[in-house]
Formats: sequence, structure tokens, C-alpha cells
Amino acid sequence: MGNPDTAHWSKRPQLSDEAADYLRALIMSGELAPGESVRAELIAEMLGMSATPVREALKALRVEGFLTLQPRRGFQVADLTAQDIQDLFTVQALVAGELVARAARNCTPDDVADLQAIHADLAKAAAGGDTEALESLNHRFHKEINRLGRSPKILWVLGLLTRYVPRMFYGTIPGWPQSTIDGHGAILEAVVAGDPEAARAAMNAHLMKSGSLLASHFAERTRATAPAAEGPTVLNA
Repeated sequence: MGNPDTAHWSKRPQLSDEAADYLRALIMSGELAPGESVRAELIAEMLGMSATPVREALKALRVEGFLTLQPRRGFQVADLTAQDIQDLFTVQALVAGELVARAARNCTPDDVADLQAIHADLAKAAAGGDTEALESLNHRFHKEINRLGRSPKILWVLGLLTRYVPRMFYGTIPGWPQSTIDGHGAILEAVVAGDPEAARAAMNAHLMKSGSLLASHFAERTRATAPAAEGPTVLNA
């Protein structure tokens, strides 16, 4: 049996990362509006973990600019605009475009078959209204494309960008499932054709459209929740 203290510390970064990812998704999707309070104890209860890793996540999100720390009020969601979200996707599109261009040069027939299988499963999930599977398959498709770019350094940079983009809640955004199917189809067509510049253009169009949909959803959500931000919510009750 390992040292209990060592085991404890080895789990903490994973739990704090999980909490940070969850809160980023809530903020970026507009589920948590700017100005809302965020209490570690309530988040911990929602995620089924202790408050300690959640507090670490809150501190990390403050450094990233997602939260502010107000005297006597604690952590609050920082100002975020729809344009901020669109800007994140614009930068992501530039980096992801380079990776998919390289993937178009590198793909083998087996690689193409794997991508086509993921795309087919994604279409089935969308048709069946399985948003959880849809979000998972979307992530898997992009992860595989990025891997095929075979550039660890560019992939590392993209990882820094995508940590700010939620993987959850996409399936509930109007227009996103069909946009994903169409975008992935265009990307796949260019990759199959071995056309790097067409693949780059398809990825750019896909991510810019995704950013636009999320930004619009965020704007609508924050308009709807703004009047209630001063009152009690599930996170600041």
C-alpha cells in the first residue's frame, strides 16, 4: 500500500482540473452570468468532491481571468462578452487550421477510415438526440485530426487555447448539431482529397461558425440571467 499522503496529493490536481473545467464550461456557456457569486462548498457538493480542490480551481480561474475576488463577497464571475468568445475561436481556428492542413498531407487510408467512422457515429448521435455522445464524438474527431497533424508543439499551443472552450452544453445550443455535422463533413472531404488548403479553410469556417453559435447563445443566456444575478442562485444561495 502506498503512502496515504502521496496518494492524496496525486489526486488533487486531477480534481481541481475537473472543477476548473466544469466552471469554465458554466461561464463560457452563459449558465453562470458575469457578476454571479461562486462558492467552493456548493460547487464541491455538486461535483461530489471536497471543497479543497474546488478552492484551488477558483484560484486558478481567477488567474485566468474568469473570476474576480471581491472583498467580503468572495469569488464572482468576471466580465465576459460574446466578442471575447468569438475572439477565442478566431485564434483557435488559426492554430487548428495549420494542424488539419498537415493532417491532410499525413493521413493514411486507415486514418481516413477511422475519421469516417467517428463522423458516422456523430451523425447517428445527432439524429438520435444523444447530446452527451455528440459532444464526446465531436471532441474525439478534433482530437484525432489534431493528432494527425504530427506537430507536438502546435498541439501544445492548441491545448492552451481549447482549455477555455467548453466541451459540455454544446448539444443544447440551437443549430450546433447540424453545424457540427456539416463542418466535419467538409473537413473530412478535404482530408480525404489530400488538399491541405481546403482542409484549412474548412476548419476555419467550422470553428468560426461554432464560435458564432456559442457567442450568440452566451449573449442570450446572460441577458436572461442578468436581472437575477443579484439575487440568490444555485451557486450563491
